Amino acid sequence: MGWAGSKNGDLLKRAATQEFDALVTADRGIEYQQNLDALPTAIVVLIASRTRLQELRALVPRVIDIVAGNPQRRIYHITERDSSQ
Repeated sequence: MGWAGSKNGDLLKRAATQEFDALVTADRGIEYQQNLDALPTAIVVLIASRTRLQELRALVPRVIDIVAGNPQRRIYHITERDSSQ
């Protein structure tokens, strides 16, 4: 896709123009760096004890639930606690 090295704001714009349903990130600071009132797409923030594949993989079912449910333009937080319920 040629998006390597893109910053969060640019990633959001690109995701919106490509009609992505959501941008999934482990960047916990994204909500403080972006204008939440002007979000072009949903943002799903993965919150795990570490950002290793093993920890993040456990959060994927919740990501799928959110994306499959026609997400709104807002920030969703998914924690390890959410995935254990």
